[in-house]
Amino acid sequence: MLNRFDDYPIHQIGAPMLHLETASPNAYNRYFFNGYRRDGTLMFGAALGVYPNRGVIDAGFSVLHHGEQLSTLASGRAPLDRTRTEVGHLRVDVIEPMRTLRVRCDPDFSALGADLVFHARTAAVQEPPFHLEQDGRVVLDYTRVTQFGSWEGWLSVDGERIDIDSTVLGCRDRSWGVRPIGERAGRGAPSRRAPQFFWLWAPLNFDGCGVLFDVNEFGDGRRWHGFSAIAPCLLDSMGPFDELDDESVLGREAQRRAAEDAVLEPPIAMRDAQYVIDWEPGTRHSAMASIILEPYGGIDTHIIRLEPLATFVMSGLGYGHPEWGHGCWRGEKAAIDWRGQNNEVDWSASTSIHVQQLVRARWGTQLGIGVLEQLAIGNHDPTGLTGLFDGAP
Repeated sequence: MLNRFDDYPIHQIGAPMLHLETASPNAYNRYFFNGYRRDGTLMFGAALGVYPNRGVIDAGFSVLHHGEQLSTLASGRAPLDRTRTEVGHLRVDVIEPMRTLRVRCDPDFSALGADLVFHARTAAVQEPPFHLEQDGRVVLDYTRVTQFGSWEGWLSVDGERIDIDSTVLGCRDRSWGVRPIGERAGRGAPSRRAPQFFWLWAPLNFDGCGVLFDVNEFGDGRRWHGFSAIAPCLLDSMGPFDELDDESVLGREAQRRAAEDAVLEPPIAMRDAQYVIDWEPGTRHSAMASIILEPYGGIDTHIIRLEPLATFVMSGLGYGHPEWGHGCWRGEKAAIDWRGQNNEVDWSASTSIHVQQLVRARWGTQLGIGVLEQLAIGNHDPTGLTGLFDGAP
């Protein structure tokens, strides 16, 4: 079946754009966003995923405000026009690729509402490919891009409007490929191994740059994926294209090309990165953590201390949720809302071990803000975790 993008020279295989290279039912393509105030009083997240070989699209929007996390999710049939990135009352629009995106949640259908625009602060950072095989089968095989930015617009909680300006920072990621999604049934023989997954991801906003750290490790501490980089901020003087001062067509085109090239500039990759994490007793999220970045060229090591301010539960966006997990067919149109107090969360439950902690980041004399995402399933010897979801001693 043809798609209007078949008129562009962008094909990766000898088939129309709607046909994927893989027939895996676990193929996916997803947007993720977060945003937060520097004082830790507000944090929000949004996600939208398309699962072409399942014919499903779903999305979520969630806000942590005054110690309560509210979520709204929607699911339905994926449209054949892949530019229609909306489902139910939730929508994502690419206003200007790699630079400006818009997230909306219709308040008429939920206790939450939003009209938020993400403006890039840095170039998009392409992380090395994620690839994991177990028992001879490919479990993960995907690409992810992370980008730092600021927000403007508004969101509402129970009818209370909260104005958002450029002091509200955050990041977004885009990922696509193959990862476990959808209904559990029909996946064949179970793995011979006990469930295990260890993941840390820290995108941190500082004045003048963004710092990215991520790591995946096996239970014995062997690392199967890791990446760290510093992404300098884009030139603040480069405004929206419709506000450029140069009136000549050639001048405007030159500035346009410069802006497009800027968002594709590679970051400053680190030679190595390590971490130290102290778990909050009885949980699998941190009481305190540090990341240690070692640049190339013998430059001094960067040590960044991470101090938690708030904890955002990722199941509020469908991640790991037993009933509203990603990629499941729930009918042509489905939606659900829920809310919960953070002081009532069972941190040992499977639905609450995947978190993003809003953290204050101390890097020498610089003070930044960002998140430390954590997902630890099963044993992890280096940090002392045992059992499937057991909290730290």
